[in-house]
Amino acid sequence: MPGTEAIKQNRKTIVIMGCGRVGGKLAAMFDAAGHKVTVLDLDAYSFRRLPPTFSGTALIGNGTDEEMLRKAGIEDASAFIALTQGDNRNVMAAQIAKHIFKVPRVICRIYDPLRKDIYEHLGLESISPTEVFADLLFNRLEKI
Repeated sequence: MPGTEAIKQNRKTIVIMGCGRVGGKLAAMFDAAGHKVTVLDLDAYSFRRLPPTFSGTALIGNGTDEEMLRKAGIEDASAFIALTQGDNRNVMAAQIAKHIFKVPRVICRIYDPLRKDIYEHLGLESISPTEVFADLLFNRLEKI
């Protein structure tokens, strides 16, 4: 099949911690794009958010546990995304992925905008959905 080799060369290994609405959706998107995806969550029930077509791996486990991260394929990962509901867990897992496993791209969700700025200053790429949504609403309402 033409182009198959190019797809294989561009295939990334993605590890996502947290299979909530965002984690499940992101895992499905990367999987549909042909990437190798592993999703970690403490609760097996969370994996119901993955579509029936999901061909990646769903592991029950703690993303702050180095052995569990190894099982998830962190040593070959192109990216690690921490998307649990807990800022502290997300930061801890992101630091492990970045500093211990040297994952090239690590992104961490931080709900608290003040903490996000502090972590970014320390070199941790982070996104605050609180900040993103507030900015979105402000920009839409400012046009009234």
